[in-house]
Amino acid sequence: MSISASFTVRRPNLTVSLDLEAGAGEVVGIIGPNGAGKTTALKALAGLLPITTGHIIVADEVLADDSLHLPPQERRVGVVFQDHLLFPHLTALENTAFAPRARGVSRPVARERARRWLQEVGAGDLLQSRPAQLSGGQAQRVALARALAGDPVLVLLDEPTASLDPGSAMALRTLLREHLTRSQAVSILVTHTALDALVVADRLLVLEDGHVVQAGRPASVAAQPRTQHVAALVGMNLLRGHASGGAVHLANGSTVICSSAVDGPAFAAFAPSTVSVYAERPTGSPRNVWPGVVEAITPHGDAVRIQMRGPAPLLADITPGALAGLDLRRGTHVWASVKATEVAVYAA
Repeated sequence: MSISASFTVRRPNLTVSLDLEAGAGEVVGIIGPNGAGKTTALKALAGLLPITTGHIIVADEVLADDSLHLPPQERRVGVVFQDHLLFPHLTALENTAFAPRARGVSRPVARERARRWLQEVGAGDLLQSRPAQLSGGQAQRVALARALAGDPVLVLLDEPTASLDPGSAMALRTLLREHLTRSQAVSILVTHTALDALVVADRLLVLEDGHVVQAGRPASVAAQPRTQHVAALVGMNLLRGHASGGAVHLANGSTVICSSAVDGPAFAAFAPSTVSVYAERPTGSPRNVWPGVVEAITPHGDAVRIQMRGPAPLLADITPGALAGLDLRRGTHVWASVKATEVAVYAA
């Protein structure tokens, strides 16, 4: 099974264009800011929106082109929604059996298939439970079982962990990774969550203003983000300017010194953990030193993340002890530095 999709959807406020090729068992993540067109693309693949031009071909079947639009019920597509959307009056078993029943499978066979999938996703003890009796994580497992029980060739997942607590979300990511990659279906995952994108997806597409602006393996996208949204998603500092002679010159007149040379439009990226924060301008070896003002202080794992505004808007991760020692709070004036060897530079 595979998907070949190249289409445009024109809506009143946005035109979305997507080119996508993927094979059986592959999970493609689509990320981007609100309003980028992710949900529009997902709805077009599901058949909930007609495409304007192009084609969608899944498992050698044309689902849509310039003259054809198969409705959702005629597409072998399974959908896992953010809010589960289970039928409240049906048990987990009947909810799951609904998908194969909708495709013409007899009730006994549909129920057996539903039992098997509920067992597969760790919800075998919930057969007779109704949605109101389920936790968020349990309901999302049932929703996943329902999507897979219909024997789909394409699985669409819309923010599947967004409504879950951290423990349930991590358990569901592991479950998704295991079952989606083992499946013969192609899976498309829309998410705002970095861990979903990095843990579940094999490949990422970054949408902005309706167009793909970056594509690649999750590790590559995270290591070299090309948009502020992706940089924020993976927790990187990203500065754009014009590179020459081992430096990136920013539009505001600041300069970022790098350890490697690139000429022309370029990005400079570095992790918050490489940024040091001082109460006074530091002396010594750091070649990149900027003044800043603390805008926000938030916990970040075992560290504290400092967001600063200044000539270079920065994120820095420091220890709680350093936070106390510097007596930082919103509005505090500080100095930040990063070594040139910590800065990755690449063409924009």
